[in-house]
Amino acid sequence: MKMWQGRFKKEADSSVNDFNSSISFDSRMYREDITGSMAHAEMLGKCGIIEKKESDAIIRELKNILDDIEKGNLSFSPDAEDIHMFVEQVLTERIGDTGKRLHTARSRNDQVALDIRMYIKNRIKDISKSTVNLLEIIWNKASENTDTVMPGYTHLQRAQPITFAHHLLAYAFMFSRDLERLWQTYDRCNVMPLGSGAIAGTTYPIDRLFVAEKLGFDSVTLNSIDGVSDRDFVLELSGNLTLLMMHLSRFSEEMILWCSGEFAFVELDDAFSTGSSIMPQKKNPDIAELVRGKTGRIYGNNTTLLTMMKSLPLAYNKDMQEDKEAIFDSIDNTIMCVDMFAKMLDTSTVQKDNMRRAAGKGFINATDCADYLVKKGLPFRTAYKIVGQLVAYCIDNNKTLETLTMEEYKNASEIFADDIYDSINLENCVSGRDIIGGPGKTSAKKQLDAVKSVIDKYKNI
Repeated sequence: MKMWQGRFKKEADSSVNDFNSSISFDSRMYREDITGSMAHAEMLGKCGIIEKKESDAIIRELKNILDDIEKGNLSFSPDAEDIHMFVEQVLTERIGDTGKRLHTARSRNDQVALDIRMYIKNRIKDISKSTVNLLEIIWNKASENTDTVMPGYTHLQRAQPITFAHHLLAYAFMFSRDLERLWQTYDRCNVMPLGSGAIAGTTYPIDRLFVAEKLGFDSVTLNSIDGVSDRDFVLELSGNLTLLMMHLSRFSEEMILWCSGEFAFVELDDAFSTGSSIMPQKKNPDIAELVRGKTGRIYGNNTTLLTMMKSLPLAYNKDMQEDKEAIFDSIDNTIMCVDMFAKMLDTSTVQKDNMRRAAGKGFINATDCADYLVKKGLPFRTAYKIVGQLVAYCIDNNKTLETLTMEEYKNASEIFADDIYDSINLENCVSGRDIIGGPGKTSAKKQLDAVKSVIDKYKNI
């Protein structure tokens, strides 16, 4: 018989029970549910709503239940409707009517709102830990490659010379923003809804601030309807993970390109690659490909959550049960992807010589050649045209800007002098771009310092 049965004259159909049940996925919140119930029971005893000896007995047995679950001595019953009813049922079976007093001044509506907030707070810490680890690996790789010249790309065409450090640090700043967003969501999640009841609070003289302090919340919700119906923090985390995975997918796409024979910028470690069942020579970047693929899954979960919430009237509706599988899946897969990608990146080998050779092709110093003329007094558009004609000449004659003779330069413009060769030297092109945000050495140090400060900020939260 269901604990909520009373008004009903007959049992629910078995298919309804199966359809309605959430124990198969919300059981993962058992620790949060039990911890929240212990704080609630302590408050009930403190406020004299139930006798102190009863609250003590409830807390004592809830600790035993938690211990039994974690030791594997108590299994979740598939017949239970949800984790809340499972815990309460076991408690009542063990200590009798005293266990039935636990639900005084509480509804499953505010109970599940509490559990999911506590769960998400804990998992944000896990996601943050994985992201910080990835950020540290990127920082280390970047620190080792501040002199590694490579072509920068726009439209996937060689554009201008940069360093591998500069490219990696672009991702470092993306993941830094992801960390900031995660902890902003944590702050908005850190508001306790317990005490909202089903919709209109309770007539019992409860102490919500006491419970909030016991459970580590900064404050309590100020509107009981919003307290039980708000899932903004779930949607916000889902959106954060969607952005994080989008960044990781872009990085994965580049790793896939870089370890191809056409680029050969990076070689993956054998331990983080796979082979082919038919082609003996293959070394496949399956980890990066799976990250790229799983990103679509995270997008799908985000759409599920937004669609589920978009038409719900206030306050709680059973539709909201659908938030858990989607956000749980996004959390699990994001952590797994970040951790696996971090290991793959950490063990990869940078092919510096190949990067430098690629930088020598594609006329990526053409802008520097034009800037040379501008610094000699020509308008940029005039310089642009001259260099464009030089590039066309090089293509027709199988030359590069570096291999043009001074006579060929003079034919294009009398302004050219011997110092043009220094101006188009790739290393000089990079080092000359030492403004804030550029790939030069001073700028690179500022970027590395900024990323290190983010790592230090979030590493031990």
